[in-house]
Amino acid sequence: MHLKNPHRNPYNFELLLQANKELEAFVFTNEHEIQTIDFANPKGVFQLNKALLLQHYKLDHYELPMGYLCPAVPGRADYLCHVKTLLENHLEKPSDTASYKVLDIGVGANCIYPIIGAQLFNWQMVGADINTDAVDSAKKIVAATRGLDSKIEIRHQSNNANIFTGIIKTQEYFDVSVCNPPFHTSEIEANKGTMRKLANISKDKDFAFRQELVQNFGGKANELWCNGGEALFIKRMIKQSIQHKNNVGVFTTLVSNKGNLKKLYKQLDKAKASHKTVVMHIGNKNSRMLAWSFNTKHLL
Repeated sequence: MHLKNPHRNPYNFELLLQANKELEAFVFTNEHEIQTIDFANPKGVFQLNKALLLQHYKLDHYELPMGYLCPAVPGRADYLCHVKTLLENHLEKPSDTASYKVLDIGVGANCIYPIIGAQLFNWQMVGADINTDAVDSAKKIVAATRGLDSKIEIRHQSNNANIFTGIIKTQEYFDVSVCNPPFHTSEIEANKGTMRKLANISKDKDFAFRQELVQNFGGKANELWCNGGEALFIKRMIKQSIQHKNNVGVFTTLVSNKGNLKKLYKQLDKAKASHKTVVMHIGNKNSRMLAWSFNTKHLL
């Protein structure tokens, strides 16, 4: 993980249980005498991440509506830590105390990136989503913690064809945009991917049980899949970013599939944008942050 990620060390369950007593029902000591939870249990995973948010990010309350994705807080924090390093290296506000204005495309019901950006780095955050239920949930999360509404604004994207237009106001400027794009091309593909992941963490569970877990772990259409999957979504984002090149200093997005990078680089070169890819290591998994800019001061 990033050196400044507050979740680099093993979980301190004593502190986490103080923050969220509901987590206690899911904590046990494994054969290595280490406290942990069953990561194939969606309720336990939610309570763990809720505890992390309450402890590290000083939330007063945190809940999600049924069926929406439970955020993996350490990985989400890692992305923003790399974004911060990128901004410090390439913008004109390198100080640790610099307050950036950040746009989160696809904020989701969990509102996780605005929470981390606001509470960990004191950034001004704007989260946008096309799903009205997700927008309502994110607004409730913000309203549940005193003072959070002064650092986070949630906006609804009413036009499914647009990514930035309709969200970015006239003359508005963001230092950076972030995005965790839908990965799969369909609901069927998304469920198969979830089944494969769960098979790795629940080898002793039968197929029917893992099918039930797919439903319990949640994820709505706009969170998990879209036409064309990750590659097409990011290509659309690149094309539409040209229109807003004066409104955003640096555009970024996560890229889960390394095989998509070549076609995305081609799209960026066509758009005459400078670009950079940062590989992020989280446990045994690698992900990538793709960043690009049209401003010659922000050479990447």
